Amino acid sequence: MLFHFLYSLYFTVPEDLSLEERDELSNIRRRKKELLDDIERLKFEIAEVMTEIEQLTCVGESKTTQRNKQIAMGRKKFNMDPKKGIQFLLENDLLQNTPEDIAQFLYKGEGLNKTVIGDYLGERDDFNIKVLQAFVELHEFADLNLVQALRQFLWSFRLPGEAQKIDRMMEAFASRYCQCNPGVFQSTDTCYVLSFAIIMLNTSLHNPNVRDKPPVERFISMNRGINEGGDLPEELLRNLYDSIKSEPFKIPEDDGNDLTHTFFNPDREGWLLKLVALSLIELTWLFCCLDKEPRGIIPLENLSIREVEEPRKPNCFELYNPNHKGQVIKACKTEADGRVVEGNHVVYRISAPTQEEKEEWIKSIKASISRDPFYDMLATRKRRIANKK
Repeated sequence: MLFHFLYSLYFTVPEDLSLEERDELSNIRRRKKELLDDIERLKFEIAEVMTEIEQLTCVGESKTTQRNKQIAMGRKKFNMDPKKGIQFLLENDLLQNTPEDIAQFLYKGEGLNKTVIGDYLGERDDFNIKVLQAFVELHEFADLNLVQALRQFLWSFRLPGEAQKIDRMMEAFASRYCQCNPGVFQSTDTCYVLSFAIIMLNTSLHNPNVRDKPPVERFISMNRGINEGGDLPEELLRNLYDSIKSEPFKIPEDDGNDLTHTFFNPDREGWLLKLVALSLIELTWLFCCLDKEPRGIIPLENLSIREVEEPRKPNCFELYNPNHKGQVIKACKTEADGRVVEGNHVVYRISAPTQEEKEEWIKSIKASISRDPFYDMLATRKRRIANKK
């Protein structure tokens, strides 16, 4: 058989071989055995190495999986409480405790609520202010006009509703824009004021509740004197106006309060009865901003609200001026012929359909009466610019 022949060839020694030939053949057999042993040892070592590689891969994948889970948990914690979320990420070595690293995390924004980002960046804590500065410096505004820069900036978070936070964040934006574009504006105050003029223009032009769309001439007029007492180039203002008119700001999809949404966006809507003399007139009233079909407007500045008993109608409350009794409340209404006339009431007594709705209206109006200092801050800054003229 072939097998028997091969076996005889390699494992038997012919009898007619000399002693030297026998020694040589013996050496060949020994080297062959050593080679086979080396091959077996290498196979074993390779198997061990492959096993170790597989184990290391599993450990690496496990660590990566664990890290990703911790990052996801940190994002969830951040969205519920930003300070606790940041602390969790720091404790698990997922972030470095530097303003730059945290700013980079917020700038990427993966899985983060942009309303919460805005709230965190607006905090007045020294460390948060440094994070805000680092965050703003991640934006490159060079060679962008103000509208283009605002589009980029306002997409990375949502402006909070608190006046002081808005002020700090927009101040940081204005400083960064002027740093990237030296010579465009005389001061950061100018950039700051014009930025808000653009935000409000965006609302006026694109909010369907606003009927009176401001023309470019009005936009130019309202921004006269804001460049250190001088006027900005009309061509610049026209270009900014056209940019907003052709394309509104895109606001990140998030739940939360945002300045660009609060303009002309009522906190509460519904029907109420206003009691006048001995008759009841059914009117639609708005207590914050413009409604879709407003019949009258009562600014709530310096007013108070209280429940009252009214024999003619249940569920009543009234608006009054606590500091100037007998003084006519500033208000206006639209007559049947379309004319807008000033109100002439010292008290506005109003009836809600139900007790529950009365309580809700009182709650909403009280919240709106709380004066937002931001508009005072903005007006003060405009006066400061004008006085430099």
